[in-house]
Amino acid sequence: MGFAKWMAGAALAWVAAGGLHAQTAGAEAGWPRRPITMVIPAGAGGGTDVVGRVLAEELGKRLGQAVVVDNKTGASGMLGTSAVARAAPDGYTLLVSYSTPVFYAHHVFAKVPYDIRKDFEFITEIAATSLVLTVNADVPVHNMKEFMAWAQQNKGKVNYGSYGTGSPGHLMSAYLSDSRKLQMTHVAYKSEAPYVQDLTAGVVSWGMGTLAAAQGQIKAGRLRPIAILGPRRLADLPDVPTMAEQGFPDPEFKTIAWFTMLAPAGTPRPIVQRLEKEAVDIIHSTAMKARLQVFGLEPVQGGAAEFRRDFESSNAIIDKLVKISGARQE
Repeated sequence: MGFAKWMAGAALAWVAAGGLHAQTAGAEAGWPRRPITMVIPAGAGGGTDVVGRVLAEELGKRLGQAVVVDNKTGASGMLGTSAVARAAPDGYTLLVSYSTPVFYAHHVFAKVPYDIRKDFEFITEIAATSLVLTVNADVPVHNMKEFMAWAQQNKGKVNYGSYGTGSPGHLMSAYLSDSRKLQMTHVAYKSEAPYVQDLTAGVVSWGMGTLAAAQGQIKAGRLRPIAILGPRRLADLPDVPTMAEQGFPDPEFKTIAWFTMLAPAGTPRPIVQRLEKEAVDIIHSTAMKARLQVFGLEPVQGGAAEFRRDFESSNAIIDKLVKISGARQE
């Protein structure tokens, strides 16, 4: 091939590449042109669902397109999470998740059908929450001293529930049972809503979950909160002391849970950055802060960088909890 022909071919290739880039940039600039699906790997009515629907509503207003919530439950949240990992990276499928499938799954399960670091774009953490140790109203305890006495008297007879194997609620409940030799039996549910339902019905006697999921039953007097797992009391439960205040200073009982937002790996950077900006603005809006506080949730600083830092720094404590609780599943 002569130099002139090679130059002509190269020029055509350059023009074609430029045209393709322009089309891609144009597509990104016009995003979104249709409704967006927000996958929540938990059932309706739970804490994640509450957070996701509030965010979806506000995000839809800012983007000018509906953000439709799709609850995909199962496999401790991994079913819905893996569906997003396999989705087209075009900005039309997002994940809003609780901690289990994002932070905990790779510590608990030998086989996880995705890699959080490789298969997702980190957008932002939305909120953080301290879990609440809650008992069925028929359980005759009102604080941790009474709880421990009751648990010792009923050793080997008590069931506790959680919103999934390997969830923060499961690991910290198992740690309490194992470290204090209470011999309690774990019952795992697909998400928080059925866990709270069975806790209210007395199928399980106690558990650790979010205030967002249990608040209605607490206000109705069917459930009783007796301790906050976290560094401080919750604004909506000011009379309920922390575990540390009740003589349980273990760092494991200060672990918090996050609600997060991710997109499939390969989602164009302009779309990821737009989602990050809008989500962070929503998180820090006065209206959003007020709505989160009602459910015992705290807005976070937000952004992909903080999300990634929390993800990496949480590994040591989660690994410790998994080993102590014996929750690892091969």
